[in-house]
Amino acid sequence: MTIDAQQPEALQTYLRQQSWLTPAETITALSKPGEGNMNYTLRVAISQPGQPQRTVIVKQARPYVEKYPTIAAPAERAVVEGRFYELISQNSFLQGFMPQLVGLDVDNYVLLLEDLGAASDFTSLYQPDALLSAADALALTQYLSALHGLTAPPAPIFANRAMRALNHEHIFNYPFLVDNGFDLDTVQPGLQALSMPYKQHLRLHKTVAELGAVYLADGPILLHGDYYPGSWLKTTDGVRIIDPEFCFYGPAEFDLGVLLAHLKLACQPDAVATLVEENYQRPVGFDESLCRQFTGVEIMRRLIGLAQLPVVLTVEQKHALLETALAGLLP
Repeated sequence: MTIDAQQPEALQTYLRQQSWLTPAETITALSKPGEGNMNYTLRVAISQPGQPQRTVIVKQARPYVEKYPTIAAPAERAVVEGRFYELISQNSFLQGFMPQLVGLDVDNYVLLLEDLGAASDFTSLYQPDALLSAADALALTQYLSALHGLTAPPAPIFANRAMRALNHEHIFNYPFLVDNGFDLDTVQPGLQALSMPYKQHLRLHKTVAELGAVYLADGPILLHGDYYPGSWLKTTDGVRIIDPEFCFYGPAEFDLGVLLAHLKLACQPDAVATLVEENYQRPVGFDESLCRQFTGVEIMRRLIGLAQLPVVLTVEQKHALLETALAGLLP
């Protein structure tokens, strides 16, 4: 089954076959709930005589990245995400931050999720003068602390090796290749030349390779795996967290490092990062130096890699960020 907004009748039949739609319910509208990168996602409006309209989110993983169809990606990520939601449902605090899983079709890699309503992600933070409120920063930190505090025994599915391999390539390898086929000047004139000293920095390459090995190694903590503004939602009920398809058991320093990297990329005041760092409940053995390194590599891959962000920064500002990242990676 391939979900397609242009074939609402086929989708309606499929939802009924899954018992996600009753015979009396019909699809009345389909729309795009947001700008996702990885998956094909629809908001489905459902009506039934005598009942108020309801909406749900249908999400399908395909064997490629939805935004970049030439990049292969494991469709099994939908199953991993579904199992994550199932685990989270056992913790009322964490469940309060995430949509509820309504259904999971492992054969067709489809998720049916609670619709969180009118919402937008936090990528607007990359725009000039946009600020993350203290309340939202605290909520994001509390969620991460609670997630990293889970004591459930590791489930084999959360090894998530195929998705980790994909992420590893785009974090720790591709951005640092001198000739990777991606001309950064198409993003911003002057960026290609700016990137070259980092692409040619042998000590940096060695450190990043070692850091990548840490990322690929199994760890003790369940991570979200992609904890950045595109995975955070602003809703009428507060901050919500979505898209845990990159989740895995690994080092807590990775999730926090990514969060702190995006505060820097979004030019947030130092006080916001301080609030996060002071309120994050660190697991035993947390390595501050490792966290800084993950922050550094995330900044670099977002500025000189394929996964570009809607930042509004001059080349000089990007240079300053790259130098900050380098200092974190090579203390």
